[in-house]
Amino acid sequence: MTILAMIRHGSTDWNRQGLIQGHSDIGLGPEGKREVAGWRVPENLNGHDWIASPLSRALETARILIGRPPAIDPRLSEMSWGEWEGRTLGDLRAELSDLMVAWEAKGLDFRGPGGESPREVQDRVKPFLAERSEAGRPTVAVCHRGVVRAVYALATGWDMVDKPETRLLDNCVHYFRLEAGGHPVIDRLNVSLEP
Repeated sequence: MTILAMIRHGSTDWNRQGLIQGHSDIGLGPEGKREVAGWRVPENLNGHDWIASPLSRALETARILIGRPPAIDPRLSEMSWGEWEGRTLGDLRAELSDLMVAWEAKGLDFRGPGGESPREVQDRVKPFLAERSEAGRPTVAVCHRGVVRAVYALATGWDMVDKPETRLLDNCVHYFRLEAGGHPVIDRLNVSLEP
C-alpha cells in the first residue's frame, strides 16, 4: 500500500475571521507564515513526493515546510462554496434558517449556490488517489479541510450528515494507506506538527 499524508494549510486572515474561503485564493499572511514556520515535519515524511493545491495558502504552506516549491495538482483545491465565499456560516444560518438546516442535512450532497458538494470533491480527488496508488510513491498532499474531510469520508463511509467519529484537527498530519485503485484506509490521524 502507498502512504498518503495529508496536511491542511496554515491559517489565513479569513480563517481567523471565520469567513468561508473555498476557491477564493487567500494567502497565509504574516501570522499564518509564522505559524507554519513553527511546525516540525515528521522525519517519516522525508523522501515523500510533495504535492499541493494551487491555491496560495496551500502552496505557501508547502514551500515553508520543505523549502522549495512543491508539485501542484488542481484536484487538491478546496471545495467551492460558490456565492457563499467570503461569508460566515453563522451569518448564513441566521439568514437562511430552516433552509440552511435542510441543506446541511444533505451531508455529502450539500452544495452552496454555484458551489460544489463534498461528493463532487470526492469524485475530483479519486483519480488523484488512484494515480498515487498506481505510482506507489509515498506522498504528502498539502491541501484544505474540505479535501481532507472528503478523503476521510471515503475511508470511513461517513455520510457527513452527523459529526465524524474522529474530529480532524488542524496543524496535524493525517495518514492514509491507499489500496490498489486508490481507496483510502486510515493509518493514523491527528499527528501534531507542533513541537
